[in-house]
Amino acid sequence: MGARVAVAGASGYAGGELLRLLTGHPDLELAAVTAGSSAGQSVADVHPHLAGLPGLAERRFQPHDAEALTGCDLIFLALPAGQSAPLAAQLPDGVKVVDLGPDFRLTDGAAWARHYGGPHAGRWVTGTPELPGARLQIQDADRVAAPGCYATAAMLALVPLAAAGLADPADVVIVAASGTSGAGRSLRADLLATEVMGSASAYAVAGAHRHTPEIEQAISDACGRPAQVSFTPVLAPMPRGILATCTARLSNADTSTADLRAALADCYDAEPFVTVLPAGRWPATGSVGGSNGVHVQVAADPRAGRAVAVAAIDNLGKGAAGQAIQDANLMLGLPETAGLTAIGVAP
Repeated sequence: MGARVAVAGASGYAGGELLRLLTGHPDLELAAVTAGSSAGQSVADVHPHLAGLPGLAERRFQPHDAEALTGCDLIFLALPAGQSAPLAAQLPDGVKVVDLGPDFRLTDGAAWARHYGGPHAGRWVTGTPELPGARLQIQDADRVAAPGCYATAAMLALVPLAAAGLADPADVVIVAASGTSGAGRSLRADLLATEVMGSASAYAVAGAHRHTPEIEQAISDACGRPAQVSFTPVLAPMPRGILATCTARLSNADTSTADLRAALADCYDAEPFVTVLPAGRWPATGSVGGSNGVHVQVAADPRAGRAVAVAAIDNLGKGAAGQAIQDANLMLGLPETAGLTAIGVAP
């Protein structure tokens, strides 16, 4: 038997991906699953793709309650904004927690209030092991906040360049396209198939997206200077995946593509889930679908004086459930790659 884990909020897309990955994890035992409006339903009723897993498919979701999560070594919180903090406050100090929601991602209370409203619960350790110094902090932490999906892609593309002093953190522009699963399972007219198929649309423009302060925070933490990010998210007609195209003004006009690629290589050559693609090959969401993998590429644009960095992830994998399990592995002293793969499913 392995470490006992629970998933609170297991009825959503990220929760369902957690369940799928946990069933194949060699060292983790799923002890409890909870849900809100889906409480009482079976896992297979809510997640039909899990119907072929005896012992899980027929399990019924319990209501969200700290008592339902007792006896676990680690708890994943896959809850909407504002719901993780009250539940986390009821959990014993010795229980390790990975929050996939936004409640503990930000240091700046004003940024939290601007994007989410309600009381600011504070900041936990950021759960992206590939960021400078993050892996050791995660290993030592009892509470970890996994970043948002857009933030994860943008941070992995830009942080090595900012940390190396090659890109100006005060002049960053990001346009990132996401699959519709990033918006969750709630019924909304703008997410109906007839609205999304054959169409791409920008939303939460001009700094309105909630992941903007996360990206600025990570870049600032890496280089010790304030970051200013203009972020435009795009809803793409696909179920999952994120392609983040990030540009930043070059700190030195003589910086070359080779210099930028060297910075990525220094950060990621030893990383099990990040692949710096060969020169001239650019990331695609289809290459990382169903995985915890990240594909990154970078080039210098000397005419515009900008670095162009592109990252592709699966928003439900490295952008949510996969990264959360990667964090849990580190927190529990397990191999970081246990139960995960960097290899995507294609076509």
